[in-house]
Amino acid sequence: MEKCKKYFAEFVGTAVLITIGCGTAMMLGTSSVGSAGYMLTALAFGFAYMGMFYALSHVSGCHLNPAVSVGVLVAGEMSAGDFFGYIIAQVAGAFAGTELLSLIWNLGDYDDLTDNYFANSSAGPGNTAAFIIELFLTIALVLVAVGVILKRDYRGAGGVAAGFALSGVYVFGISFTNASANPARSLASALTCLIGGNSGPISDIWIFLLAPILGGAIAAGIYKATEHKTM
Repeated sequence: MEKCKKYFAEFVGTAVLITIGCGTAMMLGTSSVGSAGYMLTALAFGFAYMGMFYALSHVSGCHLNPAVSVGVLVAGEMSAGDFFGYIIAQVAGAFAGTELLSLIWNLGDYDDLTDNYFANSSAGPGNTAAFIIELFLTIALVLVAVGVILKRDYRGAGGVAAGFALSGVYVFGISFTNASANPARSLASALTCLIGGNSGPISDIWIFLLAPILGGAIAAGIYKATEHKTM
């Protein structure tokens, strides 16, 4: 039962994060760097994560991202069974979020100003640069997330730290790749686009799956290498 609670928390938290973050981008648009839509999208992701952290971190740690779960696993603080349960819950939650957005936009006949549910793309920087960007963004994000999730002394301010880290990742990364650093979000948006007849985002999905997974593992290595242990 306790495991089910953790997985359900990850499902709900990820669904909320994707619905609020991607929905803000779809409604306001992010094509103009520094525009209100661009900045508010970054803040929406950060604030949504911040809220979910304080609501759910006592249940599951509030990963909401397979890259974060990779980091916790590599840091030795998570079982393989829990890891796979978290991944399934996160991907399902992200897909539920994008499908909810699809339903809302279709029922309301709204214009998606991103044209693709804020899916990720390497079209601008190219595959190699996109991979490097996503790798860097994930390392930065997961390093903060693992720190606040594993150190209970930081839990009070943990949501603020992780939320602002996520916003920072988006402020920097939107103009390049629409800033993923989250394989669940990338896969969900690509699949929802594919269902709607747009196969573009799925064509380079490997970048937005592999780079964050590798970044999560590297971040965990950095965390363990720099972890302070009292003698």
